[in-house]
Amino acid sequence: MTGEEKAYLSNLLDAGCTQRMAEQCLFLLKEGKKSEALRLLAAHRSDLLKRLHASQKQLDCLDYFIYKNR
Repeated sequence: MTGEEKAYLSNLLDAGCTQRMAEQCLFLLKEGKKSEALRLLAAHRSDLLKRLHASQKQLDCLDYFIYKNR
């Protein structure tokens, strides 16, 4: 694995991808299947964004509760 591939792998793992997903993305890129790799990453991004919005809603509810009970 090249230094660049190691950096990509590290970045994908830091972004919350599983080891398998990250390796699959790198494989797809090596095989010239960039659109498939990007589609996989877009799905992961969508999942992360949904979880972020759910967490934001929970924070908003908690902030409201704290505000109302001061």
